[in-house]
Amino acid sequence: MRGWDQLVDGYLAEYGSRGLCPETVARTTRVLERWGGWLRGRRPRPRLEQIDADLITRFIRARTTFRSKATVADTLSAMRGMGDYLVREGVWIANPMRWMRGPKIAPYSRLPRRIDRCDLEALLTAAATTRGAYRQHLWLAVVGLLYGTGLRRGELERLDVGSWDRDAGLLRIDGRKTGRERLVPVPPLVVRCLEAYLPQRHNLLARRGVADESALLVTRGGRRLSKEAISRGIRAFAESAGVPLISVHQFRHSCASDLLEAGVALPDVQRILGHQGIATTVRYTHIADPQRVTAMSLHPINAWLAPREAP
Repeated sequence: MRGWDQLVDGYLAEYGSRGLCPETVARTTRVLERWGGWLRGRRPRPRLEQIDADLITRFIRARTTFRSKATVADTLSAMRGMGDYLVREGVWIANPMRWMRGPKIAPYSRLPRRIDRCDLEALLTAAATTRGAYRQHLWLAVVGLLYGTGLRRGELERLDVGSWDRDAGLLRIDGRKTGRERLVPVPPLVVRCLEAYLPQRHNLLARRGVADESALLVTRGGRRLSKEAISRGIRAFAESAGVPLISVHQFRHSCASDLLEAGVALPDVQRILGHQGIATTVRYTHIADPQRVTAMSLHPINAWLAPREAP
């Protein structure tokens, strides 16, 4: 196993130079680190050139048991890329993972779960009636931004005060997930929630003596609101309101499907959500497709129900 860490570093440097988002690089790094640790734990410890298909299969089985198909596919993809690099470096003669097939993942096998309008109203009511004026304004802004703009949880966490352009009514979203920044228009109701929250934030940070904090959303202690804190808060509101919430990402699904249902064009929804390919946005047409509803209204069977004129 001598030289494994140097080879992994070399591959990751090459891999990261493709312009991939940091989260993708970090995910690949974790897979390769686990692979290296697993190989070091074998007895006798194999040499790099002795790693064969059987050893690779054993690691994949150990790493992906009771995991989703997507996790298995990501693991195999990261290992396959490393295997190709080992071939280029002359460590391996051939990459055995080139002949290993990952699980078949159907893009529309599972429909995105949305939040019903009555449940959204219940969540907003729960946020508006929570204890403390600051918490009320903070969580109304959080729920409003999640549903109103379709932000990912990590994108919401990373928002800074400078990300909000009050005059234009736009939020600047970083490109850590997709590799490209985007500007997202904020609906008027969410603007009101955000503008009501900002003075509360300013007063809180002034009392805490941390007025230079750049985060847009901060805790009562004056620190950036973390992804975990966002999830805990939303789940607490869901439980108190009796809403069957599965994950914070459901707000994003709801935003996309509701925009499509309201007649917003597919490319516009793609740009708002920051999808790299429109195929990701298309999956929402399975639960919100006003064009299909309009098309079925033209079905000839509808004419059978029309009242006939008397002769």
